[in-house]
Amino acid sequence: MTDNPTQEPTIADEAAVPGADQPAPCAETIESIREGSKSTLSDDRLEQMTADIVAAIKTVYDPEIPVDIYELGLIYRVDIDNDSNVTVDMTLTAPGCPVAGEMPIWVQNAVSGVDGIQSVVVNMVFDPPWDMSRLSELARIELNMF
Repeated sequence: MTDNPTQEPTIADEAAVPGADQPAPCAETIESIREGSKSTLSDDRLEQMTADIVAAIKTVYDPEIPVDIYELGLIYRVDIDNDSNVTVDMTLTAPGCPVAGEMPIWVQNAVSGVDGIQSVVVNMVFDPPWDMSRLSELARIELNMF
């Protein structure tokens, strides 16, 4: 964190988003993002941007699994600063994923299309490692893993 208010993360920090230190269902991520917010953006604007970012991320699919990467639990953190710059921390189902170099670009392109977003940075992280406990209920149903 910084003392400069335009540089502070505003949607979430690691302590506020599921997956920072333990797995949690993706359905809880939107509410956790809102609760962790320190944004000077209006609540309505932050809520709209959050919903739009999640919707954009849900357009990205792992080509080997017929479920979007949000429901797979591959998104670990999303931050929006006061200038509407977005940082996304994401992971892969396996470090050797054949689209490891491409998937962050897909996420960056999807989130960049959200109205009002100035810039997007996507970081690939592997801590904590992804496992199937991160799958949302919807993903479990779609994969017949319930």
